Amino acid sequence: MAASAAMIVAGAGITAASAQDAYQGSAAAPPPSNSLALVNQIQAMRDQMQQMQGQIEELQHQLRQLQQTGKDQYVDLDSRVGKLEHAQPAASASAPTPVASAASAPALSAPSASKALPPAKPASPADQAAAQADFDAAFKSLRAGNYVDSARGFRAFIDKYPDSTLAPNAYYWLGSSYQVTQNYKPALTAFQTLLRKYPDDAKAAEAQLRVADCQIALKDFAAARTTLQAVIKAHPGTPLEKRARDRMNDIPPSAGTK
Repeated sequence: MAASAAMIVAGAGITAASAQDAYQGSAAAPPPSNSLALVNQIQAMRDQMQQMQGQIEELQHQLRQLQQTGKDQYVDLDSRVGKLEHAQPAASASAPTPVASAASAPALSAPSASKALPPAKPASPADQAAAQADFDAAFKSLRAGNYVDSARGFRAFIDKYPDSTLAPNAYYWLGSSYQVTQNYKPALTAFQTLLRKYPDDAKAAEAQLRVADCQIALKDFAAARTTLQAVIKAHPGTPLEKRARDRMNDIPPSAGTK
């Protein structure tokens, strides 16, 4: 009886050992299809990461451009607002003077026949006040950050008062309103019109930098480089030259035309 019990125990041990060996063999060798799927997933993830890295680098470059443009715009806006607020009272106070000397106006405008009639319009105090009010309304929208309204206001001002002494300001702020909303083509047109019609205006040099900003945003790098080189040549040793050189860094070294 003891011998039978020993044989049963021995048989049970062999059976248990065989079952354990079979389990370990199956656990050590996973199905080949699972390994292949995992390798494919890892490769796909690597491809996606490389693609995302390229997109991130491009977005970082665009962000640097937008940050620099925005910073320059708001610094300039604060500066121009202060100057304009001081200049407007003086302009309003001197408005009646042309009325007092209206008799001499034809003689002053005689050299240019095409300009003879328009100056008569702002000679009226009422017209001067209306022009100033329209400009102030557009400028108020600009200061409040309502750039769509300010663009409409300055565009309407230019159409209504093309010969106003505030017209150069209107063109500049019209371009700025478009630029800050990334409407670069109409912004470029406004700044270029200011430079063409009022090349000696106080805002002309600043408008030239804005032209370069728009050209860079539109990827017209060759034109932007030419514009910035003109600014550097015309304003050596000034903050304007430094800002123009800084803008050069936004132009890809190997960029040619668009």
